[in-house]
Amino acid sequence: MKELLKIKLGELVDFQTGPFGTQFSASEYVNEGIPVINVKNIGIGTVIRENLDYISEQTRDRLSQHILKTGDIVFGRKGSVDRHAYIFQNENGWVQGSDCIRARKKTQVNTLFLSQYLEGNGVKKQIINAAVGSTMPSLNTDILKDVIVLLPNIEEQNRISEALKKIDDKICLNSKINDNLEQQAKLLYDYWFTQFDFPDKSGKPYRSSGGKMVWNEQLKRTVPDGWTTNPLSDILTFKSGYSFSSDLYEVSGKYKLLTIKNVQNNGINLNVDNYINVLPDNVPDYCLLKAQDILMSLTGNVGRVGIMYADNCLLNQRVALAEPVNINQRVFVYFLLKSDIIHKQYEMIANGSSQQNLSPIEAEKVIIAYNPEVATKFSTLCNEYLNTIVSNLAENQELINIRDWLLPILMNGQATI
Repeated sequence: MKELLKIKLGELVDFQTGPFGTQFSASEYVNEGIPVINVKNIGIGTVIRENLDYISEQTRDRLSQHILKTGDIVFGRKGSVDRHAYIFQNENGWVQGSDCIRARKKTQVNTLFLSQYLEGNGVKKQIINAAVGSTMPSLNTDILKDVIVLLPNIEEQNRISEALKKIDDKICLNSKINDNLEQQAKLLYDYWFTQFDFPDKSGKPYRSSGGKMVWNEQLKRTVPDGWTTNPLSDILTFKSGYSFSSDLYEVSGKYKLLTIKNVQNNGINLNVDNYINVLPDNVPDYCLLKAQDILMSLTGNVGRVGIMYADNCLLNQRVALAEPVNINQRVFVYFLLKSDIIHKQYEMIANGSSQQNLSPIEAEKVIIAYNPEVATKFSTLCNEYLNTIVSNLAENQELINIRDWLLPILMNGQATI
């Protein structure tokens, strides 16, 4: 077994927080220019390039201490704190955003290996447990400095990182495919259900082709003639999670217990704090989740929506399962709940001074313009999109498990490259 160096992350890298409000304002964003990496752009070891913001070269030069270099690692300061982005050569010269923390090596270390090590479930759990805030986890440099890292010598780091990069490349490819599919489906949803340019009987965009629009007093806007205004309760049902007693919690076991921290817009994070082995007799059947179940957070960052891709997971309190009334409209329900209009309404009706809380009953009362035939047609058209997204999420989880299994045995010398 090879000797590994146990060291704190703060001894390997220097940290730099993003520019504060006094240094940089969102009003300085421009349509084209130097890309800025914000929290929304931090993926699983990589940068999510969709929805990038940009600044001018002059602003970049003023923020020179925040310019990124190849080999840097960027963390988000809030939200999905267990994620980070490694900066590759084609992102060299970009700029870190205000809510990000940059790590730059200050000693001899392969930062790609370090990034791969930080992707391990054990390290992620270490970061999540140390993060502050129950509903919206937050990071700071002091927390990151104390993260414990096990390091082989630099030659082994180089060999291991090269091997693991093949797995990371596949995870990255799957994530990019999913991001692209989500963007396409969301764009189509907006065309059909916000701009009302769904295909008419001739296959032409309804509103742009002169389709009749009528004023709707409830929505305070025009909607297509023949569409109805319906509460969401006509389209979906929210079922709240079960309040599992802490006496049932285990550090490992048969069922993973999902909480609001696990519900993320890009999927469901399966790094959990607690497991349960024995189910109470009165747990509703729907609390034992299955692939393609749609989950939504009810507390904290309310209205965050994710989709299941694994079995043996349990629905805990403060998380709701969204079940479509018409099973053929599952895809429509998913993108409906992810739409900006619904999300903004949920933020408006949520209550609570210290943290937001969303009532499932009130959430079902939200009114939308609705046409069942168009909703079903959208679901049919985008069904393969969602199937692919779920399949890729499941494959990524398998690849992550393989990488987490492979990394320590390579480090310990139990296997060689």
